[in-house]
Parts: sequence; C-alpha cells; structure tokens
Amino acid sequence: MKPPWDEGLQSERTRLAWARTAAVLAVSGLGAAGLGLRTGIPLIAVVPFALAALCGALLLARSGVRYQRVQHALHEGSPLDEQADVVIAWMGTLAAAAGAAGFVLTR
Repeated sequence: MKPPWDEGLQSERTRLAWARTAAVLAVSGLGAAGLGLRTGIPLIAVVPFALAALCGALLLARSGVRYQRVQHALHEGSPLDEQADVVIAWMGTLAAAAGAAGFVLTR
C-alpha cells in the first residue's frame, strides 16, 4: 500500500505557514495594542488587539506539538484533528478585525 504522503516537504511547509500566521497575529496584535495605548485610544479598541496577540502566541507555542501530531497521524494513517488550532486562528483574526473596527469607530 502506498503511504498517504510523498517524500516532499508538505508537512514542513504547512508548519511554516502556521508559524507565519501565528507570528503575524502576535506581532501585529502587540503593535496595534501598543500604538493604541500610546495614542490614548479607549481600552475597548485596544483589548481585541491584545487578544489577537495572545491567540498568535498560543498558536506559536502549539506549533511543535501540532507538527508532531501531524507526522504521527500521517505515518499511522489516523485522521488529523486540527480543529482547536483553527478555532484559535479564527478567534485571533476576528479579534484583530474587531480591534480595527473599534479603532475606526473611536477616532
């Protein structure tokens, strides 16, 4: 039986894509929250950016474990379950959007 993956670097590229997503959420969330605090934007607009940064940091912290689970699932032929990471990424994205809306509405 042929394995469900080839010898390419698909898992590594996927891991790097998750790391980029996490880093962008963390850095942009921190930057926007810091900018908001320095310019006197109300906290209602700053808190979502801090939440986006927290989601990004959490995704980054989970990246090693996620990669090992994916490798194990591929080699064992078991199903992948990445729902928790997808929910965290969506929460971070929606928090960043809410922060941007709050930033615009409070200006």
